[in-house]
Amino acid sequence: MLAALLFRQVVREGTLTVVDAAGKSETFGRGEPRVTVRLHDRATEYKLLTNPKLHLGEAYMDGRLTVEDGSLYDFLELAGRNVVNVEQHPLWGMFDRVGRALRPIQTFNPVSRARRNVAHHYDLSGELYDLFLDSDRQYSCAYFTHPDNTLEQAQHDKKRHIAAKLRLDRPGLSVLDIGSGWGGLGLYLANTADAQVTGLTLSDEQIKLSRERARKAGLDGRVDFKLEDYRNLSGRFDRIVSVGMFEHVGTAHYPEFFRTVRDRLADDGVALLHSIGRMDPPGGTNPWLRKYIFPGGYTPALSEVLAVVERTGLWVTDIEILRLHYAETLRAWRERFMANRDRVKDLYDERFCRMWEFYLAGCEVSFRHMGQMVFQMQLARRQDAVPLTRDYITDWERAQAAPQEAVAAE
Repeated sequence: MLAALLFRQVVREGTLTVVDAAGKSETFGRGEPRVTVRLHDRATEYKLLTNPKLHLGEAYMDGRLTVEDGSLYDFLELAGRNVVNVEQHPLWGMFDRVGRALRPIQTFNPVSRARRNVAHHYDLSGELYDLFLDSDRQYSCAYFTHPDNTLEQAQHDKKRHIAAKLRLDRPGLSVLDIGSGWGGLGLYLANTADAQVTGLTLSDEQIKLSRERARKAGLDGRVDFKLEDYRNLSGRFDRIVSVGMFEHVGTAHYPEFFRTVRDRLADDGVALLHSIGRMDPPGGTNPWLRKYIFPGGYTPALSEVLAVVERTGLWVTDIEILRLHYAETLRAWRERFMANRDRVKDLYDERFCRMWEFYLAGCEVSFRHMGQMVFQMQLARRQDAVPLTRDYITDWERAQAAPQEAVAAE
């Protein structure tokens, strides 16, 4: 069994049984969880040995690897728990080094390429996203103030938490939302804080729905959604926010991104960047994820982000690390996706379903066991742009939550 050369060195925690194309089985590791997978051809065994980070997902998508005991999530969690052993394997280490070396090319995202990359993922059927996201279509890490909160509540609390950090202390503030998605955050800021919001997206599907939502809410006079790259915008804004977009910028464009934030931000303005990151040093993007889900994407280490911010002349006035919040978000998305799997299959096909199962389960595991996290970085041009303590954040959130809690109690 060719695959045994990999799994024998990697699996230490949990029990993995692998059945090869000839029907021969071999078991690796010990303890829970216990998972059995079947490899349906010898070519798959060879591919897993030579480039497992790419070919594991491809094999599952194509039905050449199936899980016979346990679930796909169980299998990927077992792999995630053993990720340290995986990274010590010489072949995996070689691919990691190659990935880091090629990262500037892989994440080179000029305006034209950035638009193609966005279309690859965000211009899929709107019905697909309705089947697993919350009703506001928040497609980023939720904020769980209590572990029992619903996804809808946690996404609402995320918007409130971000708004509090923007210090929306007076009506009529101009807000730039870079990567506005389907418009939920922009509409929230306009409705809750009476802000004048400009939202930017590169997705045709997102811009259509965002504008329709603004019109139906009677907020189209206060929210202007544009199909535009942030690099092409002019003017100054009192507040700038970017949620779940920085992962698509590309390391070569970090200086350009933060210069744009600096140049578009008012002298006494506040900006808030919400992005996936990693707790370990700079690395590369998983090749399967880059090929099939997020072309041009990369989750940065704080060290490489802060180094650019320092050279830009912006103040970092606050940083918060959200650790397991995204794992819980992805768990909710995965459960909703699986509950609606047949409807997704009607939209696309079985291979697409298996691809998205792998994506959602793999990303959840990466936030539980593989060092992925979310950071919220508050930025300003002046050091006195925000109060001396963080009390204003909590005070604003509590003030906004009070009416909602009063209604719930009635």
